[in-house]
Amino acid sequence: MKTKLITRPGYVLLQNELNKLWREDRPETTRKVSWAASLGDRSENADYQYNKKRLREIDRRVRYLRKILEELKIVDYGPQQEGKVFFGAWVSLENDENETLKFRIVGPEEIYGRNDYSSIDSPISRACLKKEVDDEVVVKTPAGEKIWYVNAIQYEK
Repeated sequence: MKTKLITRPGYVLLQNELNKLWREDRPETTRKVSWAASLGDRSENADYQYNKKRLREIDRRVRYLRKILEELKIVDYGPQQEGKVFFGAWVSLENDENETLKFRIVGPEEIYGRNDYSSIDSPISRACLKKEVDDEVVVKTPAGEKIWYVNAIQYEK
């Protein structure tokens, strides 16, 4: 089960996506479907078939976004979080081989298209929670346990 948390910027992005789909993309696609349908034989009309498919995709995404936006809880930065890793933190990790990782712990809905975001539900994010700078983080992976050390913790305020 996914955690129903999201950062404020992530929530705004999802809202903007919903508004664009509903107010711009859907009406435009509907006009294209109507135009293509008016040309006659729909069975061989590629414009009609493509735009009908696109309309179904838009409607599916709009339903999903409306549902998820109602369920999500926005988590804002609080001064009590300072010094420890919590939701919304940028975390810098380093291991004994001098490999480094820097990522932000966010909700599962925010990670798509971002390589520097990690879902709160991921093993590395879970292992980092409540840790402080210089703490050891043990991450259980399919290849075995990996040990990282917290170098820095930052929050967007």
